[in-house]
Amino acid sequence: MSVRGVFVNAKEKRELAAGDVVFSEGDAGSEMFGVVEGAIELRHGDTVVTTIGPDGTFGELSIIDQSPRSLTAVAAEPTTIVVIDKRTFLFLVHETPTFAFSVMQSLADRIRHMIAVSQRSRSGFAVALLDLDRFKFVNDTLGHATGDVL
Repeated sequence: MSVRGVFVNAKEKRELAAGDVVFSEGDAGSEMFGVVEGAIELRHGDTVVTTIGPDGTFGELSIIDQSPRSLTAVAAEPTTIVVIDKRTFLFLVHETPTFAFSVMQSLADRIRHMIAVSQRSRSGFAVALLDLDRFKFVNDTLGHATGDVL
């Protein structure tokens, strides 16, 4: 997903030095992030699961389902990120249907990457499904047209 186009007017930008932690595994999360320049490593313990570069996003799961962070996000080099809170996220989903599609595409890409890694290493991999009972909230607050897009 291109953060340059969607997050160009983000209220908050953060400049990170290499090694700065954006969030840690287990933290509560109410924001997602987009990489403007640099790189963010998503880690499980000391293992780098994936690296997010310019125009990539991370932190989407916690903003969608209010679950604790599943990985730790660390700047791999000097990095600029933009921050998007839940209110802005919902606004973008409602006003820019392609934004919602881009978030889903980003999550799907990450799942496919993890499946490929687990197949190469012959290790297990599990996919957790989101609680669709809360989807009624999306339809009730943002309208059925938005729900249909999601």
